[in-house]
Amino acid sequence: MKKSMSLSMLTLVLNGIAILTLLFLVISLIFYSRVSRQLDKANEERFELTYNANRFMNGSSYLTNEVRAFAATGDEQHYDNYWKEINELKNRDLGVAAMQEIGITAAEQEMIDEMSSLSNELVPLEEEAMKEVQNGQQEEAVQYVYGEEYNASITKINAIKEQFLDDLNSRTLKEVTMLQEQSGLIRITMIAALILVVFIQFISMALIRVKMLRPVIKVKNQMGEISQGNLSAEFTLSSDTSEMGMLVASIHETRKELKTYINDIDEKLSQMATGNMDLAIENEYRGDFLPIKNAMSQILDSLNTTLSKINITSEQVAMQSERMSDAAQTLSSGAVEQAAAVEELSAGIQDISLQVEMTSQDSETARSASMDAMKQLQICDGKVKALTSTIEDISNSSRQIGGIIKTIEDISFQTNILALNASVEAARAGEAGKGFAVVAGEVQNLASKSAASAQNITELIENSIKQVADGTELSADTAEALSVLVSSAQVATGMIEKIADSAMQQSHSIKQLKLGMEQISNVVQTNAATAEESAASASKLQSQAEEMKDTVHQFRLRNR
Repeated sequence: MKKSMSLSMLTLVLNGIAILTLLFLVISLIFYSRVSRQLDKANEERFELTYNANRFMNGSSYLTNEVRAFAATGDEQHYDNYWKEINELKNRDLGVAAMQEIGITAAEQEMIDEMSSLSNELVPLEEEAMKEVQNGQQEEAVQYVYGEEYNASITKINAIKEQFLDDLNSRTLKEVTMLQEQSGLIRITMIAALILVVFIQFISMALIRVKMLRPVIKVKNQMGEISQGNLSAEFTLSSDTSEMGMLVASIHETRKELKTYINDIDEKLSQMATGNMDLAIENEYRGDFLPIKNAMSQILDSLNTTLSKINITSEQVAMQSERMSDAAQTLSSGAVEQAAAVEELSAGIQDISLQVEMTSQDSETARSASMDAMKQLQICDGKVKALTSTIEDISNSSRQIGGIIKTIEDISFQTNILALNASVEAARAGEAGKGFAVVAGEVQNLASKSAASAQNITELIENSIKQVADGTELSADTAEALSVLVSSAQVATGMIEKIADSAMQQSHSIKQLKLGMEQISNVVQTNAATAEESAASASKLQSQAEEMKDTVHQFRLRNR
């Protein structure tokens, strides 16, 4: 930062010079006022000295004129005027006293004394002249006041008088001129000081305009740009050690700090937008920007925690859905095999029904074909045993189906719980968990449908087991009857009617068994279709779980 005199110091210097100049102007004004008073007093004293000098001289001239007029005319008025001047008016004495009071020089006093001495020398001549006039001797009186001695004294007094007036005028004029010169010099000095003050004020105004107003306007414009969010606006002012330079440095520092914060926030948000959550707010935030750093750190921590939980949950859902899909596939395969077995059993029962009907029809001819009947009965006995074995297998398969359905119910229950947990976690995640919430809802719906289907299958299997039990009991009776029939084949002739009745009953029972087997076949077909639907739903759930896991794996988390 370059060094520059501060505006306050520069203003202080200029104002100090202006104040000193004004103080000098006030002192000059005081001196000017004093000199003006001295000049007025000098002019007044000059006037008074001139007036009293003329009064003194005019008094002497008046006495001379009056005594001469009295000597020439004999008019008593002139005589009275003479003595009135001497005794009452005393202009000469008063003029001298006034001049002495004002102040005169020793040379001037010496000339006054000389003129007074000469005047006093003329007094005897004037008195003699007035006595001569009173005695009627005017010519002698005129000789006294117009004589050579009197005229010589008057001439000498007039010469001294002129010299006195010239000296007095020169001295007072010199003093007045000196005071006038001092007054003029002080006046010029005051004007120069006033001009200097005005010049300093113009310089101060120019400095304030250049050093303060223009930078302040630029600072205002720059702060307006900053308030509008434009941190790249041109700012040509450079910083220095002055107050305005320090303010400019603060603005440059503010722009730099704001750009640093904005660039850091933009970079972190851009990486978060691309899925990178393995971030840390390393830049130092100061003042009111510290809550922004804390908020970003909390957001990153919360997103990492939530996405980690979603990741774990998605993996668990994918694992459980895979297991459920395998179980559903197994159930579907078992149901298909069961349907095939039931079809074969139904076909066997159909054959038995045909044989029983043939037995019933041939009961009238049983006598002649008893040996054939015995063989047929042995065949039937074997088939009934096979039927009994097949029915027992069906019963065992039904019990296995019940166990599988129990497994499906457990899987549906666990899937439902997982879906509920996923929905809760998706709700916590807010906007980021909306997609996962939809997947969790679908998983929950599939789990509910699987549970309902398993319940229906359970009911159908229970009915199938009951009917298989009835068929088992019926096949046992049939086997017993056939055993009796085989053992009684030798007495078949006498028992033809009974065999016919038994054949009719067997035909009726076989029809019922056929009907039951058709119902079991329908149930098994339904179970197979439901198992296939469950397998398809489980496969869809597994694909959605894998898709959700892939989606979550797009985020780069901490400590993965």
